[in-house]
Amino acid sequence: MTDPVAPVWPRLAVSAAIFKDNRFLLVQRARAPALGIWTLPGGRVEFGEGLHQALTREVQEETGLSIAIIGLAGFREALPNPTRHQPGHFVILPFAARWTSGAVNLNEELGDFRWITPGELGGFKTTEGLAEVVDNAARLAGV
Repeated sequence: MTDPVAPVWPRLAVSAAIFKDNRFLLVQRARAPALGIWTLPGGRVEFGEGLHQALTREVQEETGLSIAIIGLAGFREALPNPTRHQPGHFVILPFAARWTSGAVNLNEELGDFRWITPGELGGFKTTEGLAEVVDNAARLAGV
């Protein structure tokens, strides 16, 4: 869902590099502004929601997976960019996590997925800074 009017303050989001058998889950966005871009599952933090609670909820909603959160793997910022139809400002906190149960069942926000090794990431068109986040997450996960 898109906001009718973009807020004039940054919004907080979370994402997860979810590791299973030394591979992590890479998902492809099915909606603008990131249509066709490969990234990590995640989304906005709701008002009054803790970061871990938001991450667990977003991963469950987008992928159907249950996870165990390991730790914070960095941060990213998505600044307003009218040429890319990105009206909002997001601060994104990516976490390292481990798959605990479930099979991937994508919601309408995601178009495709792959379980890949960090070394395979270069073959995908990804969100800016994703390789560094995945490397940090892999270290935290011991991969």
